[in-house]
Amino acid sequence: MSDSLHGPLPQLLATLLFVYVVWRLLRHDRPQPMLRSVAIVVLGDVGRSPRMMYHAESFAKHGFETHLIGYRGSKPIPSLLSLPHIHLTYLSSPPRLLTRLPFLLSAPLRITHQIITLLHTLLLRVPHAPEFILNPPSIPTLALAQLVARWRGSKLIVDWHNLGYSILALRLGARHPLVRAAKVFEAAFGRAAYAHLFVTRAMHDYLAEEWQLVGHKAVLHDRPPAHFHRASESESHELFLRLLPALSTPSLLSFLPPSTPPYSTPFTHVTPTPSPSSPTLNMPARRADRPALLVSSTSWTPDEDFSVLLGALGGYERRARAREGGGGGGGALPKVLVVVTGKGPLRDRYMREVARLQDAEGGEGWRYVRCVSLWLEAEDYPVLLGSADLGVSLHASSSALDLPMKIVDMFGCGLPVCALDFACLHELVKDGVNGLVFKDAQQLASQLEVRCLFFFLIYPSDPDARQTLLTAFPSSPALARLAQSFSHTQLHRDRALTGAEGAHWEWDTWTENWDRVMMPLILRDVDGFNTEWT
Repeated sequence: MSDSLHGPLPQLLATLLFVYVVWRLLRHDRPQPMLRSVAIVVLGDVGRSPRMMYHAESFAKHGFETHLIGYRGSKPIPSLLSLPHIHLTYLSSPPRLLTRLPFLLSAPLRITHQIITLLHTLLLRVPHAPEFILNPPSIPTLALAQLVARWRGSKLIVDWHNLGYSILALRLGARHPLVRAAKVFEAAFGRAAYAHLFVTRAMHDYLAEEWQLVGHKAVLHDRPPAHFHRASESESHELFLRLLPALSTPSLLSFLPPSTPPYSTPFTHVTPTPSPSSPTLNMPARRADRPALLVSSTSWTPDEDFSVLLGALGGYERRARAREGGGGGGGALPKVLVVVTGKGPLRDRYMREVARLQDAEGGEGWRYVRCVSLWLEAEDYPVLLGSADLGVSLHASSSALDLPMKIVDMFGCGLPVCALDFACLHELVKDGVNGLVFKDAQQLASQLEVRCLFFFLIYPSDPDARQTLLTAFPSSPALARLAQSFSHTQLHRDRALTGAEGAHWEWDTWTENWDRVMMPLILRDVDGFNTEWT
């Protein structure tokens, strides 16, 4: 009963009612929108919506008065706080009084409050009618954006970077009436728009045919912003100094190499001066005895099964013990620290399981593996990715039509990835080139334990390929081979072979890709700008 009241159906009915009432009250000739302005609507935490923040940054850099609308929460990326044309417009949260009411009363009141605040913001708090309204598909914002666009004469751009009904299906099941209602809602209110953006070619092809979308259509792949790059030793050293308090728990102190800040961290140290008379400044360097650093970013939701990673780490622990002192063949394996970033409802549950595995009594606790959950500021996140040795993605697309932004971020920082496979992952991860692909928990465990990390499965004629990714760490030939795919030499070679939209695309920056895709779209009605839309 509570799911029914809190799901899409009451939101849909309430939205339709408000759309009708507002349309009747405000019906008259449409005002002329203000040129070079955009309202970007996020029904969620602005700071946890990277694609929408990157949109806002790109519009603002091109001189658009940009209103980014959403809820206050995590800190936005630094550029949004400094660009002159950015206006962060936060929606008010529901009154605390609603939390004291029974759910049967609070649920419809919360929905009503959400609709009223969104309409109030789009119609009144944004001072001039924006030329464009950009909105991801969600309930109730898609219907409200359609209403406001028609009333204020704006052009609606729907950014299909996910499908709301498929996310709801993870919780309720694909056949649930509320999931079907959500699908009908998205199809009805998302069908006609000035333009449709798609995060993958697969989503473009599916929605264009299935829902017969009306309007301009373009694929805008997620790509990393320009400031994502491989971290220098100095950047890594400064980051790990800031993270030392989080890395100083009893379990980690006994696991990581000893350090003496500010001269050393578990991963970096300041190299000694060659001689007292040398004018060379001491510079940080990566420690040879550091553990391998693996990074995984997760929303801690059911669409990312963290137990897959736990099972694989358990397999790695068994294999590392078997190879102690050169036993088991292939040489010793290094210690591994796994840093998991992100927030979500299942975090506490899985971290309790991690603690149980790490601290088990009787010699059964992990000796070669540690796993820690961290929440990083926006400016520290790319530095961590650029300092890591390997990324892991557990993203299982609810629609099988979108791609995980976390992998794009990792590639932007030159970080190879082991990624869970799904239908359109090949648009991003090239198996054996910039990462490895696994299909299930058993295969990932096998990769980390014995076989697939042996690169002879990919390069059988290469003698260096008969090692795991972490063999001979930190000088692993197999890991270095993956990292080489992000070098400029490899990038230029890929461009020569594949053209403008081939295997290389993931290494371009967001700005380069946005300008190429979006500029013809937003300038097509400007005098003197003539381009063909494809």
